[in-house]
Amino acid sequence: MPFSKTIAKLQKKTHVVKSFLKIIGKQLILIVFLGTLITGAKAQVKLTVDTLECHIVSFSVGMLAPAWGAHTGGMPNGSMSDLYKSPYIDFGLEWNYKYQNNWMLAFDADLWFGGSSDNLQQREVRMGNVYTHGGYAMSWGGYDGVVTAYNRGIAARPGVAKIITVLPKNPNSGILVKLSGGWFMQKTVFTQDFNQTPVPQLSGNYAKLYDHLRNGAILTESIGFVYMSNYSSYVNVKLTFDLSQCWSWSSRPYTIDNLMGLSGKDHNTYFDLLYGFRLTWMFPFTGKTTYDYYYY
Repeated sequence: MPFSKTIAKLQKKTHVVKSFLKIIGKQLILIVFLGTLITGAKAQVKLTVDTLECHIVSFSVGMLAPAWGAHTGGMPNGSMSDLYKSPYIDFGLEWNYKYQNNWMLAFDADLWFGGSSDNLQQREVRMGNVYTHGGYAMSWGGYDGVVTAYNRGIAARPGVAKIITVLPKNPNSGILVKLSGGWFMQKTVFTQDFNQTPVPQLSGNYAKLYDHLRNGAILTESIGFVYMSNYSSYVNVKLTFDLSQCWSWSSRPYTIDNLMGLSGKDHNTYFDLLYGFRLTWMFPFTGKTTYDYYYY
């Protein structure tokens, strides 16, 4: 066989081998790439349940109603249920520190006021020297004044809470039980229409004779459900039923209330029961998710 033909055959075989190796190399690169993807996907699937330890800031809105009231001294019509029509609108701000065992330290402050803009009950009888028989307040010059009277309350309470897990794949969610207690204040607020002649008896310091300002202690028990998303920092809510016991005393040196028979210092001790539902939106301050990712 001529030498030139032998060289040509060797070159042809070499070209076939190179083509084969080139194809094999591409296949190996593809296999390695797919293997990496599969390994990564498996690492994303293998999750270990974890509970958060973090600070949580929350905002809430709810409705409150007085259930029952009592007082010393034998004077009727002095409890919150006697004074104001319900329900009350409640707004709150809350801070929690949540531990990994789902115990929480809490501090909350809330503000409530009458759901209707004018919810002081039987004002014509209570303030007979201010209101006429037609239900109008006497203003300067003998004109009918326009006065809105409603209740306002504030409370501040430290407390403790516990989340009882019911969903194995979401240990940060579950049934919430909470106990908190602290200080509260409630009063009647009088607002006047500035376009009308003012009512002197309900202007300035004179309004303090009729505002039923009281301070005292509040104890609140809460039960509800907490949902904290495994994937989003913004889908964290809780719905609770709150029951509060309130003990209060008058903070004014002189109180006028004809319906209660008061014209002087109010020496009564008051007990009020409040209940209602509250919806809370929670914002946990943490950089990690509620699952740990492990690669293998």
